[in-house]
Amino acid sequence: MLWVKAFHIVFVASWFAGLFYLPRIFVNLAMVDAGSLAERERLLLMARKLLRFTTLLAVPAVALGLWLWAGYGIGWGPGNGWMHAKLAVVLLALAYHHACGVMLRGFVAGRNRRGHVWFRWFNELPVLLLVAAVVLVVVKPF
Repeated sequence: MLWVKAFHIVFVASWFAGLFYLPRIFVNLAMVDAGSLAERERLLLMARKLLRFTTLLAVPAVALGLWLWAGYGIGWGPGNGWMHAKLAVVLLALAYHHACGVMLRGFVAGRNRRGHVWFRWFNELPVLLLVAAVVLVVVKPF
């Protein structure tokens, strides 16, 4: 099970690296001048590739997490409220990942109406999610 745990941590860290950087590309896309088609297309290409790669990292991260959950029996019984909270954080991370995909499709279609400042704030959410998940797993506050 230690191998599963080790690879789970590696895939989660890699997945979140993508979630940290993809909205940063959105910040740059929101700042592109209307006439800079080459820059816009380059950023869109980068964002599409990063989203695809990040999705490929999320799948084993979640699968290995489920394996750990089932294998260790963590979260079953009293005193494991932290696990339920952590699972909620994972669902929020998956929703954030999905929202990034929706926003990218909006950029591709030319439907983005949000400014770069909004995306700068949006970019901070995965940091909060990762902090919450790590604190819940390590500290087990409830």
